Amino acid sequence: MSFRKDRKIGLVIRAVRQVRGKLVFNLMLRHQMSENLPPSLPTDLFGGHFRSFRKDPTGFLTKLSGLGDVTQFRMGPQQAFFINDPEYIRDLLVVSADKFIKGRALQRAKTLLGNGLLTSEGKFHLRQRRMIQPAFHKSRIEEYARVMVEYGDRLSETWHDGEIRDIDREMMRLTLQIVGKTLFGADITDEADDVGRAMTTLVEMFNYMLLPFAELLEKLPLPQTRRLNRARETLNSIIFQFIDERRREPADDRSDLLSMLLTARDEDDGGSMSDEQVRDEALTLFLAGHETTANALTWTWYLLSQNPEAADRLYEEVANLNRSPRFEDAGSLKFTEAVLAESMRLFPPAWAIGRLSVAEHSFGPFLIPKGSLVLVSPFVMHRDPRFWPDLEQFRPERWFEKSVKEAGQSFSYFPFSSGVRRCIGESFAWTEGILLIATLARKWKLELVQGQKIGLQPMITLRPKYGMKMKLTKLS
Repeated sequence: MSFRKDRKIGLVIRAVRQVRGKLVFNLMLRHQMSENLPPSLPTDLFGGHFRSFRKDPTGFLTKLSGLGDVTQFRMGPQQAFFINDPEYIRDLLVVSADKFIKGRALQRAKTLLGNGLLTSEGKFHLRQRRMIQPAFHKSRIEEYARVMVEYGDRLSETWHDGEIRDIDREMMRLTLQIVGKTLFGADITDEADDVGRAMTTLVEMFNYMLLPFAELLEKLPLPQTRRLNRARETLNSIIFQFIDERRREPADDRSDLLSMLLTARDEDDGGSMSDEQVRDEALTLFLAGHETTANALTWTWYLLSQNPEAADRLYEEVANLNRSPRFEDAGSLKFTEAVLAESMRLFPPAWAIGRLSVAEHSFGPFLIPKGSLVLVSPFVMHRDPRFWPDLEQFRPERWFEKSVKEAGQSFSYFPFSSGVRRCIGESFAWTEGILLIATLARKWKLELVQGQKIGLQPMITLRPKYGMKMKLTKLS
């Protein structure tokens, strides 16, 4: 009798649980309907979607985009929204930009970069941008172009027919030398490896700093914290040394960026930058000026190696120059420009852009509460089948059908962001990318070595996960 009694009690308890479960589900459904929340993916066991996002950021956001143009996810306690519609992206970055500030990622980056252009906000950011903008005028970039080609030719002379090189490292070293010369007016070839390692540490530590409780972890004597501090000390030592030398021995004929930062005056208040602020801006430009272009070039060589017809057309275009490229050639090397544009469509160096809402805002029918993280992703938008036919194919010819400017105005293509936070060095990057591709492709063909694995490593930029070993073939 006791067994039957226990069994009946068990059945009653199970029925009560089922009813309670249905009630809870219905209440949650009604809550979502009343709140009109965007769709989402199933959460992880702990931390919302934090683990899924960290494991495969681009894959996670791509899955979210399949649920709608506005979706939601949760990074631990942080409520987040993913926007994947050109009009909503335009609203976020341009129309309603005053309702948003940089996201947690770049706020945390202040620990590394200080209060430079990438991390500063509001009126201070606009002031700094006004003061730095003249360094990127056309006449200045024309001077920088000579440096770009010179260092590209130098690298070309060190290569040998048939050898295998780590092209990702080669491009990092090359763009680091160029930014060192254009930013500091100094040849940092001898220091490039040390500086490169310090820069790589900063990039690698960026993800570490986004971990929950990273602010507390930074204060502990952990190996990661020590690495971060050593890298920061290395870069500070080099930059402050350049600043000190320039302060003591100013020269009117210097045209490098550091000289312009030290002599810049705000047109409104006549103020100048302190050494600490110059350091922040210099380090920001130092990192952004080589990291993004190096990755864009690495992915470009990979894509050319996988698409021989496009590569042959590129080699033919640059061979027709019959000389080293010049600044004025950047505008006439149309297929080379299309190759770079298509590379940044498929593998945009700045693969995600985050903003934090400082006021409520609506994207379509969905209300975004104050304090929410809002993400957009050039990587996902650039591969959206609604806007990009043959989206997985490397097809530079598409840029003769739709120009970069037109795609940018439609907000289906934004590798350099947009609005008041648009990359200040965009024209520098386009010029550098085109001229370096042309310089190296005049003499060398790059082929992916057999067995080279290809994967994405989305950090602060989109790096190749397994490097990029390529075989060099001398062109006659």
